[in-house]
Amino acid sequence: MIKVGIIGVNGYTGGELLRLLAKHPEVIIHALASRSQAGRYGWEIFPSLHGTGLGAEKILTIGDPRLYQCDLVFLAVPHGVAAELAPSFLDAGVKVIDLGADFRFKDPALYEAWYKIPHPTPDLLAEAVYGLPELNRDAIPGARIVGNPGCYPTGILLGVAPLLVNDLLAANLIIADAKSGVSGAGRSPKLDLHFPEVAGDFRAYGLPAHRHIPEIEAFAEQLGEKPVKVSFTPHLLPIPRGIFITLHLTGKAGLTTEMLTQIYQDFYAAEPMVTVLPATTLPRLKAVLGSNRCHLGVRMDDRTGQIIVLSVLDNLVKGAAGQGIQNMNLLCGFAETTGLTELGVWP
Repeated sequence: MIKVGIIGVNGYTGGELLRLLAKHPEVIIHALASRSQAGRYGWEIFPSLHGTGLGAEKILTIGDPRLYQCDLVFLAVPHGVAAELAPSFLDAGVKVIDLGADFRFKDPALYEAWYKIPHPTPDLLAEAVYGLPELNRDAIPGARIVGNPGCYPTGILLGVAPLLVNDLLAANLIIADAKSGVSGAGRSPKLDLHFPEVAGDFRAYGLPAHRHIPEIEAFAEQLGEKPVKVSFTPHLLPIPRGIFITLHLTGKAGLTTEMLTQIYQDFYAAEPMVTVLPATTLPRLKAVLGSNRCHLGVRMDDRTGQIIVLSVLDNLVKGAAGQGIQNMNLLCGFAETTGLTELGVWP
């Protein structure tokens, strides 16, 4: 058993960590902390905790000594904050999984260019590991600090990896048309996310330079061992959670839908959290909601020479908290799927 802490438990990702970790057989939830909600009970933040015992203790401040008694802490905090908190935990022998952006890059200049602040602890970037298990598993066990990927990068990278690794693209441009539920924007109240503003609407945002672009490009270049450019258009869906990504890529001559489906199925054959659907079936968002799973579908458009890849996941689970727990399992020597076998909620 390990003792785990969550800093930023008041947000959607923090709450999802709490929900999933409560069922993990190897975890004791030792400390919950928040900058803005310290002193309140957990059930005041998440009504689902009523009667469970998990909300019976007051939420701690982020400097509380109880956090340093943990074996591992999850940092579900804004960018810039995690990098300031991480050194003191590492010095105390506490492993860190950052759910934000602070440890996803090796180059501090790239971080500063896209996040508009200097990196608070650039010396830690060299040892931080990018925590996308299906594509970087060997680097995760034994790490002290893991940078959990963003939700969009997770779906895009899982969708394009078999093509990059097998050198099946005729052009280096990845066009990603992506849609996310409103929870992806966080829990802080904002006028443009108010229910009357979102319901019945559909809109793009973050154009043309969304912050996830350099993260996707950097790791995609590692996979394909050549430069890659990403054209990324995110959209806001008027639903609470879930991500649906459509990728458009120029394939090499001779590829067919059947060939590509087999290549994808072979690539992910040993991956319990990624399912490649048969050529007769297309991914559906509701099939993965509440689960740590990603569903993929691939088609070859013979008329245009374009490969179309569909990738769906729950932004709060495989795109955040669930993937963080998957990384925790690898760090701590547990079976990778421990606590993460829940199926998608249907209907």
